[in-house]
Amino acid sequence: MQRNHQKITFSSLILLVAFTVLASGQVRYTVKGDGNFAPPVERKLASKLMAREMPYRVILPPDYSKNKDQRFPVIYLLHGLTGHYNNWSDKTKLSIYAQKHKFIIVMPEGGDGWYSDSVSTANDKYESYIVKELIPEIDKTYRSQADRDHRVIAGLSMGGYGGLKFGIKYPEMFKLAGSFSGALGVTSFPSGPDSAFSKTINAVYGPADSENRKANDLFGLIRALTPEKTKALPFFYVDCGTEDFLIQNNRDFMQLLVEKKVPHEFRQLPGAHNWEYWDKQVQEFLRVADRSFSVK
Repeated sequence: MQRNHQKITFSSLILLVAFTVLASGQVRYTVKGDGNFAPPVERKLASKLMAREMPYRVILPPDYSKNKDQRFPVIYLLHGLTGHYNNWSDKTKLSIYAQKHKFIIVMPEGGDGWYSDSVSTANDKYESYIVKELIPEIDKTYRSQADRDHRVIAGLSMGGYGGLKFGIKYPEMFKLAGSFSGALGVTSFPSGPDSAFSKTINAVYGPADSENRKANDLFGLIRALTPEKTKALPFFYVDCGTEDFLIQNNRDFMQLLVEKKVPHEFRQLPGAHNWEYWDKQVQEFLRVADRSFSVK
């Protein structure tokens, strides 16, 4: 099987680590409650699957407290490698942008776990945690519209991979899945030197060509789709900066979506793998989600 479209050079791996570390810098936006909206709500879930408390943040829509009978769509936003659940609200103006929309926005903790169930750490089950514990917790705790047509998931870099993976593996749960600068071919990235980056991949997925890697390979999952399963997928929104080292990986994945006739939108925009780019793109994705919720 040809895998040239997924090859990433070792220099690119070093760049990935450099960019993700850079992305965890100290860019912060302070949003204070002013009577119209409140800052993000800090929450913890006592996870049985993870055997620990898992933090997450929630941004509530501006009208949430006004009409106690109103229910709202939910958007799950996933962070990137070396990041944490508070990144989206600390490093972008998400809390401000959200006030133009009527969503509940949830930001889970994903560690460096690639939103997958680890083969090496028993209680690092990030995929199962989000699907089996966090989403039910949100639907129980908040006035969500707890159905597929009102649930969206997306993320940046590692989270972009996670967002599309959840859409592919759980199409009955999500109407829209999005990726910004996604590391979409991560399961086929070369193991390379014993770097911190390659350690996270090996720890989560196991050695190259392992069954777990195959089960979480976005390219392989898309290739295996039947026409019926393709029709059941959520709509995919994907963007990547033209100066991003992952741009070719994204282009290759988009070509596969075209070949398999998977409904999607792909945007190649000026920008690199950084928060300046993601701050702009999350605004656009909220607008895309708004349009998605309005279509029945």
